[in-house]
Amino acid sequence: MTSTIDATPTVLRPHAEQLYAAELEALAAADDLPRPPGWRMSPQAVVTYLLGDGKDVSAKYIGPRRLMEVAVATLATDRALLLLGVPGTAKTWVSEHLAAAISGDSTLLVQGTAGTPEEAMRYGWNYARLLAEGPTAGAVVASPVMRAMRTGAIARIEELTRVPSDVQDTLLTILSEKTLPVPELGEEVQAVKGFNVIATANDRDRGVNELSSALRRRFNTVVLPVPGTVEEEVEIVAQRVASLGRSLELPEVPDAITEIRRVVTVFRELREGLTADGRTKLKSPSGTLSTAEAISVMTSGMALASHFGDGTVRAADVAAGIRGAVVRDTVSDAVVWREYLETVARERDGWKDFYRAAREAE
Repeated sequence: MTSTIDATPTVLRPHAEQLYAAELEALAAADDLPRPPGWRMSPQAVVTYLLGDGKDVSAKYIGPRRLMEVAVATLATDRALLLLGVPGTAKTWVSEHLAAAISGDSTLLVQGTAGTPEEAMRYGWNYARLLAEGPTAGAVVASPVMRAMRTGAIARIEELTRVPSDVQDTLLTILSEKTLPVPELGEEVQAVKGFNVIATANDRDRGVNELSSALRRRFNTVVLPVPGTVEEEVEIVAQRVASLGRSLELPEVPDAITEIRRVVTVFRELREGLTADGRTKLKSPSGTLSTAEAISVMTSGMALASHFGDGTVRAADVAAGIRGAVVRDTVSDAVVWREYLETVARERDGWKDFYRAAREAE
């Protein structure tokens, strides 16, 4: 038996600069405003790309315009940008689109973990060449940060506060002096104009590996908030679910706004510990119940409705997903969820179907 491999497989998740190439090209072509050195478009055009123009440019971020203006202005200076917020506030999403708009390359990424080595921030070695040639330029394996410095691009560092403190501090010289010494070669890499760093950090990780005061001074911090209103969060979820559905090539389903609003309402009420009308106090579960989790629940619901239902997203398609997001601790969170069902969902007009589906999913 012989098999063939598609030489041009369909990419499951294109990078921002690939997915939105037409928008980026059109914005850059029409942009006659001053551009910082090394930037593909002006700061004003970058903000338009992020927030949309209501016509030809789709909104990538739905939230306060001023936050995006501050973030973009920071990157036009010599200060690095730290996007801070609770899980699910679009920190990674914003950092990717900022890099795509400014540099045309969002792939220069370091994923921060407790095991991130110093080489991920600076450089490593090709040990076969190192043994054969000794320390030479050809034996150096450049990190994403080093590559960004050489090309004048944006480097992205995800979950910076999860990185060990001694590895974090390798950024000090890079951010302050804009150089990366390579003492083994007696050389240094000097950053080309356009280079900067966008880091993200999770509010929940405070105390894990907090940034030193010296490192924090080299960042300008922008806090990305949770959506301010139900309508804003519903719009975010609806937009991302539609985009993901197209990317995953799910069969089209009728408008699912009713269930989107229900998922968002459940998450917001449990997150805030209070019903929308302000009359009933609620216990909050241990999880964050972020907008990103609402998007995940709705995407799963769409898949269920498309492949195992009649194509219409109903309460039964999202109930199990909501329970899975809420009940992380099988003891304490299960109590919170049951109490919500009995005191809120059971008594709310138009929620009988959701109450039944949620009870059946237990």
